[in-house]
Amino acid sequence: MFSKATAKFVRQVDPDGSLIHVSRVNDSQKLAPMALVVKRNRIWAWQRPKYHPTDFTLSDLLLGDSVLNPGVSETEFLTYKGIYGDDHSGILDTEAARVSIALEGRGASKLQSSFGQLKKEELDVKKLLRDSYNRLVDMQHVLVKQLEKRAEVLAVVKERILTASSCTVTLTKQQQCTFQGALGLLGLLGSSVKVCVKEANTIEMNSDVSLEIPSGTVIAYSILELEIKKDGHYDICLQPGTIGGFEEDSASACSLPEYPFTTVDGKINGHTIQEKASEGSQEVELSPLAELPPSVRYSLIKKLQETLRDRPALTYLQCMMEMLCVQETVDTAFTEELPESLRNAVIVDLQESDGVTEKSQKGVPECLNAAYLLVSAMEELPDETLIYLTESQPDFLDAMDKLMKRLKESSKPLSIHSLPILLQDNQSFQQAEQLLGSISVTLRREAEQLWMETGNDAGALPLVLTLTIHGLSLLCTGL
Repeated sequence: MFSKATAKFVRQVDPDGSLIHVSRVNDSQKLAPMALVVKRNRIWAWQRPKYHPTDFTLSDLLLGDSVLNPGVSETEFLTYKGIYGDDHSGILDTEAARVSIALEGRGASKLQSSFGQLKKEELDVKKLLRDSYNRLVDMQHVLVKQLEKRAEVLAVVKERILTASSCTVTLTKQQQCTFQGALGLLGLLGSSVKVCVKEANTIEMNSDVSLEIPSGTVIAYSILELEIKKDGHYDICLQPGTIGGFEEDSASACSLPEYPFTTVDGKINGHTIQEKASEGSQEVELSPLAELPPSVRYSLIKKLQETLRDRPALTYLQCMMEMLCVQETVDTAFTEELPESLRNAVIVDLQESDGVTEKSQKGVPECLNAAYLLVSAMEELPDETLIYLTESQPDFLDAMDKLMKRLKESSKPLSIHSLPILLQDNQSFQQAEQLLGSISVTLRREAEQLWMETGNDAGALPLVLTLTIHGLSLLCTGL
C-alpha cells in the first residue's frame, strides 16, 4: 500500500524526471544524503532497474580516516494529497463437469494519500567533490567485492523527499459478487474481509485499511551513479543519462573495447539496447504460452487484463515473477499485495504446467519465462495503452498481431485490402489507431495504401507493444 502511494506520487509530480519512489517504509532511514544505493540491471533491456538501499555511505567506502561531511540544504517542496480510484466489472458463464457456474462481479477501489507538506533535502555536490578529491575507493570493502561479481552499479543519494509531519495512506475496497452454484468461492476469501450473504445469492466484501506514516519518512529520492576503476579511482556521474559501473577486467573488456564500464538500464553511451535488439528472438520466447492448456490460458489472460488497470499490482506481479524465474524465494511482501486469484493464475497454474513446456537451462518452465517476458513488456507501457489493452477482445488482438507482423516484414506500404478482415472495419481500425497512437505511433492511410510512422519519443514502446500484443494473442489462441 505504501509502495502504491509513493509510486503514484512520483508519476504525478516527476513522471519523466529522476525521482525514484520508495517501496518500503523500512528503507527510509537508509536513504540519507550521500547514502549508497545499489542499482541492479534486469533481464530484459527495456526494464527499469531495481534500486536497493544499503547500510553504507560513500564515506564508508573511501580509503583514509577523515569522514566526509558535505553540506545538505533543506527546502519546502510541496503539499500533496491524491485520491485514485477505479471501477471494474465482469461476467463469467461456464461449465465444468456437472457444475454450472454463472458469476457476475463488480468492484471499486480507492487509494487516498495525504502526505501533507513535504520537504526536500539536497546534497551539496560541489562541496562533496572538493572534500573527496583524490580519495580512492577501498576495493577490498565487502560491498565492493560483492558488487564486482554481480556487475551492479553503486550510486549516491543526491536528494530526498520526506514528510514534514505524520500523515496517512488509506486503501478502501468494495466488491460485490452475484452468483449461482459458486458457494465454493467463499473459501477463497481472506480472514480480513467482511462477508455478508444477502438474498439473490449476493456476496459483498469491503475492506478499509489505513496506514499512518511518521514525520521524516522518505517517499522519493534521486541518485548520482559512480564510475569505479580497478585501481580505486572513481568519478561521480554528474551529467543526466551518464551510466556508472565498475571497470571491467582486461580479459572481459577486450570483447567490448569501446565500452569499458559495465552498462545497465538498457543504455550504452546514450543509445538504447533496443535499437540493436532482435525482436524476432523474443517473440519465439513467447511461443510456450500457446502450448499451455486452454483453461490455464483463459485464466491467465483474464487475470492479466484485470491487472492492467492497476499499475502497482502489475509492478508487484513483475517482481514476483522475476523472483520465480531466477529461482529466488518469493518475498511475501509482494505476494500479499496481489489478489489471490492472480497469485493462483501465476504461481499455481504456470508451475503446475511443468512438463507441458520444456525447461530453461536454469530449470525454470519455459511457460513461466514466457509469462515473465509478457508481463515485463506490459509493465513498460503507458497507462493509456494498458487501458486500451484491457478492452481488447481476442479477435482484435489476433488482427493486431498480424498487422504488426506484416508492417515489420514489409519495407513498403501495405495494401488496405491486405489488412486482416477485422481491421477493414472502420470502427476496429480506429481502435487500432488509438492503441498505436498511445505510444506515439501513427497509422497513415493514403488511397489504397497503409504505413506506420513512429514518433521520436516512442523509444522502445513499439517493441514492447508488439511483444505484448503477440503474447496476449497467443494466450487467446483457440479460446
